[in-house]
Amino acid sequence: MPADRERFSTATRLKALGEHAAARVYRVRTKRRRGRLTGRAALLALVVCSLVVALAYPMRQYISQRSDIAEQRHEAQRAREDVKKLRERKARLRDPAYTEQQARERLHFLMPGETGFSVVDGAGSTERSTDQGAAGRPWYTNLWDAVDTADAAGAGGARR
Repeated sequence: MPADRERFSTATRLKALGEHAAARVYRVRTKRRRGRLTGRAALLALVVCSLVVALAYPMRQYISQRSDIAEQRHEAQRAREDVKKLRERKARLRDPAYTEQQARERLHFLMPGETGFSVVDGAGSTERSTDQGAAGRPWYTNLWDAVDTADAAGAGGARR
């Protein structure tokens, strides 16, 4: 063994001892760092989780309000379009020619001296009633018949 020691120079031995000591120090430091980093990491994770929990509700409200704002803008746009259509309709209704056209089409109005015709298509019933009933009589006759009928029903109930 003494021959082995002599064989290595002092510089080589110091270098080997330094590497060995450096490796031991590095192992100790990494063990300590791991312990510190674990505590720090846990604290950091706790802070991040706290921030996430604290910000979750406000972010949800923010997103919800953004969608409400978008919906309100859409409704306002629809309302503007409706107002535009109503203004156009109002302008058309001020035109006497348009009003006359609508009265003729929808209400079947006629100008004085015109003759109106109603065309019945073949989709209606083909049976015709021979009894015109109350439609062929004057209104006062229908009224008097209704009074007589009600009087007869009231008198019949009182006799029993």
